[in-house]
Amino acid sequence: MNIDPSEINLDNHPCFSKGACATYGRIHLPIAPKCNIQCNYCNRDFDCVNESRPGVTSAVLSPGQALTYLDKVMEMRDDIAVVGIAGPGDPFANPNETMETFRLVRAKYPKMILCLSTNGLGLTEEYVKELAELKVSHVTITMNGIDPEIAGKVYAWARHNKRIYRHRQAGEIMIERQLKAIKWIKQYGMIAKVNSIIVPGVNDEHLPEIAKKVGDMGADVMNCIPLLPTADTVFENLPEPDAKMRFAVRFKCGEHMNQMTHCARCRADAVGRLGQQNTEEIQELIRACSQLPINPQETREYVAVATREGMLVNQHLGEAREFTIFGVDPEDEEEFLAVEKRTAPPTGCGEDRWLEMAKLLKDCRAILVNAAGSTPKQALTAAGIKVIEMEGMIDAGLASVFHGEALPPSLVRSFKGCGAGSSCGGDGTGCG
Repeated sequence: MNIDPSEINLDNHPCFSKGACATYGRIHLPIAPKCNIQCNYCNRDFDCVNESRPGVTSAVLSPGQALTYLDKVMEMRDDIAVVGIAGPGDPFANPNETMETFRLVRAKYPKMILCLSTNGLGLTEEYVKELAELKVSHVTITMNGIDPEIAGKVYAWARHNKRIYRHRQAGEIMIERQLKAIKWIKQYGMIAKVNSIIVPGVNDEHLPEIAKKVGDMGADVMNCIPLLPTADTVFENLPEPDAKMRFAVRFKCGEHMNQMTHCARCRADAVGRLGQQNTEEIQELIRACSQLPINPQETREYVAVATREGMLVNQHLGEAREFTIFGVDPEDEEEFLAVEKRTAPPTGCGEDRWLEMAKLLKDCRAILVNAAGSTPKQALTAAGIKVIEMEGMIDAGLASVFHGEALPPSLVRSFKGCGAGSSCGGDGTGCG
């Protein structure tokens, strides 16, 4: 099933139609935190409200939270014509969240323009086919080289099929996957845009070769974006391309395909017309929506807590042998009650343990723990249970879940991994 442009007014997309910039806005839903590559110009910061660049967002949302957030933004504004997914990582390093979000949005907003931006590494023909069925009309591929040696200088690494590629090999796998993605995008009738970062001394003279290749493949437009030197990246000390370089690159690339010249280098949670900054109201709204249950439409009345004595969140998920279950006091909604204890599934069952744990806690909207590994997080999140990593008084975590109050930064924890040098304070029995 290919896109039928007559069903959706594609001219209202401000990124693809310069004439739409003054009239129509877009909203980016930040539902994709993970990335499958590390670019030498990118530093993803999930909560930096003063920066306007790709990879930055005030919060990360689940698909259900994103739909609620979209509903509220649509009530506030009448100029939103486009819903896009562009990070803060890569949509297809988070394919389940990406596709579910598009399904939810298309069902609720049948005439909305849908688009996405990806590096192309994880984009398969199966995903492209469903994107077309969902009438996702515009797809952007960020491609920084058609020569593996040059592309390999842009990427610190690329991860594909659980293997890490570096240098020239990273360039090779990226180019192979990106060209396939462009072929499928056009095969299924979608509009293809290619973003290329102008990196002085690395690929600035090479970009016309990209333009020729993708133009010959039928790509519709190219966006040559000047490097934005960013702190704590490999390219932080490179100069930002000046007007002369930008003009020269776009002029030469323009010999092969149409050029976009009005890009605003949008945040992963951008709202409104190009060039507009997110308002404080929008920033507060997205943070509030991130505090909702993973599936806001569901009613789950409990929260599980990994605690030794019933006052503090002080156990890691893997070491907890039981969970205390809390609910709101029916006589005083500001108070919380411990209603029961539940024995955790036994260790030594591998990934099945986390599936059993999800069943055990199926009536819980969240679980408070000191820390949790990526595998149990994924299993619990998929079951609609939000994993909150924190340390301190249980009531603070419960207030965050039940009342939407911000968790004090001093209580927030982020588990990085097991082993020597990690923050794990487990009992040595392992997380399995």
